[in-house]
Amino acid sequence: MSIEAETPIHRRPSVFDVTCVRLDFPALQQIIHKEPLAYLDNAASAQKPTTVIDALSAAYTFNYSNVHRGVHTLSQRATDAYEGAREIAQRFLGASRAEEVVFVRGTTEGINLVAQSFVRPRIEAGDEILISELEHHSNIVPWQMVCQQTGARLRVVPITDRGEVDLDVYADSLSQRTAIVAVSHVSNSLGTINPVRKMVELAKQHGIPTLIDGAQAAPHLSLDVGNLGCDFYTVSGHKLFGPTGIGVLYGRLDRLEEMEPYQGGGEMIRSVTFESTEYNSPPHKFEAGTPHIAGAIGLAAAMAYVEGLGLDAIEAYEKKLLKYVTRRLEELPEVRLIGTADEKAAVVSFLVDGVHAHDVGTILDQKGIAVRVGHHCAQPVMDRFGVPATARASFAFYNTIQEADRLVDGIEYVLEVFGR
Repeated sequence: MSIEAETPIHRRPSVFDVTCVRLDFPALQQIIHKEPLAYLDNAASAQKPTTVIDALSAAYTFNYSNVHRGVHTLSQRATDAYEGAREIAQRFLGASRAEEVVFVRGTTEGINLVAQSFVRPRIEAGDEILISELEHHSNIVPWQMVCQQTGARLRVVPITDRGEVDLDVYADSLSQRTAIVAVSHVSNSLGTINPVRKMVELAKQHGIPTLIDGAQAAPHLSLDVGNLGCDFYTVSGHKLFGPTGIGVLYGRLDRLEEMEPYQGGGEMIRSVTFESTEYNSPPHKFEAGTPHIAGAIGLAAAMAYVEGLGLDAIEAYEKKLLKYVTRRLEELPEVRLIGTADEKAAVVSFLVDGVHAHDVGTILDQKGIAVRVGHHCAQPVMDRFGVPATARASFAFYNTIQEADRLVDGIEYVLEVFGR
């Protein structure tokens, strides 16, 4: 049975209907502190539609076995579903071949795999790894580790006061010493959408490979890695309405073929003797051990669900949400928005005058409104703006204008509580 048969794309509305969509998400029907849940923490992790939950249940209830090599029926079912999930991920990302899709635990593991298997063997003291000031810790720490291991240098492109990468500085930073460019597609802390196609194009002019952290982009933007031209692109399932502990690393096939695996074990081999091992071909040589089978199936169900809604429709709807909530927040003189780029995903990071971000989040929770507070695993971004933390409301396609109004009303209540 195919993944798509198990997780049908049951809705292709001509007009995006958020009321209908919300019915697909059981978590959104909850009451929190006697208030309907307004879940505005999607940049941290997104809720799951019933199709994903059902796909996971079916995988464990009826079709569970280890994948590959098994000749019995359950193993064949599981293998077909697992490799079918790879094909759906290929389509979702716009990869040219299923072999370019490596299942990983998430974006973090995808970046670490590239750092250790692709960059570390090719870099030496004096070389540079180029990132931006906008990055999540997952796209900083793995490169710091490679620099410590090799004597290379981590070079950081600054961002402007609006939270946009300075493209002029970026272009000037590219050189023959640049071993790789690794940048986020969308900032998790500010929502900035980076001009990654232009950044990849500039890097390619110098023959520099590129990795794009797509964790925040995949749930909100149409993706086409072939058109983008990057060498690597990585996403996390849990932000894409799928399970935790699963993600995808896209790698150009020629890049994957020249890379050595950085984990060893079962499945990633062709043959083993005590004297030597012959590795399997991509993507299997990077998937040591029993994989997250149900996770891959659930991720494929999530991708199929999002495709069924239509990413163009999702993007248009979320832009309306962002425009509306930004305008409402700008009407509050006590609120300061952090990150005001022209191109943004539906993320608003903000401060409330005289109130610590953690107090803002705690009081909003009492109103049934879930936001994220802290440095958002992006401490250098907080340092850039001279703040220890922000409150962050991040929207998905299942959020509503009414929830945006509730957020603003909640902030006004925070101001009342603190006598502002």
